[in-house]
Amino acid sequence: MAVGAIWKGQVREPYLRGRARDAKNRRLPRDLRRSADMAIAAARHAAAADEPAIVRVDEVLTLAAEHFGHGAVSRESAAEALRERYEWNRCDADCVTDAYES
Repeated sequence: MAVGAIWKGQVREPYLRGRARDAKNRRLPRDLRRSADMAIAAARHAAAADEPAIVRVDEVLTLAAEHFGHGAVSRESAAEALRERYEWNRCDADCVTDAYES
């Protein structure tokens, strides 16, 4: 059981909790890119053959929260990740996104 320690009159965070938070923050950019890829794939799958896939920043935020546990992600960070993956996957031919409006 991890317990906070008192050091010079201040309660310090347990070592493992701080380490877990730091690791989660380091994984955030990678998880946002994965969420953007998942949103693009889902939009392409849901679109009909003759219409463009619509990928929204809100979908990236939802996937980041549900699959990776990142509940408090800024909309700007999610839009940046979506723009990066949108260009990487060459989605301008068959997708539409609101990431450039954010």
